[in-house]
Amino acid sequence: MKLPVLSAKEITKALNKDGFRIIRQKGSHISLYKKSDDKTYLVVVPDKKEVKRGTLLSILKQAGMSREQFFELVKK
Repeated sequence: MKLPVLSAKEITKALNKDGFRIIRQKGSHISLYKKSDDKTYLVVVPDKKEVKRGTLLSILKQAGMSREQFFELVKK
């Protein structure tokens, strides 16, 4: 499944649906945080109109999320 080109706003909105919260923005980078029972996640999203596919893949790895899980959040 090919990753779409999304904006930082769309990515942060999808991550918010999964429980991530914005903790700070420094320059052009948005930091999101999520704490689960056994792990803590920190994701950094560049504040761009179009986030490249490779960067989005890195964001998904930081979030511990599969492509399918992310697509479900984007669709909602």
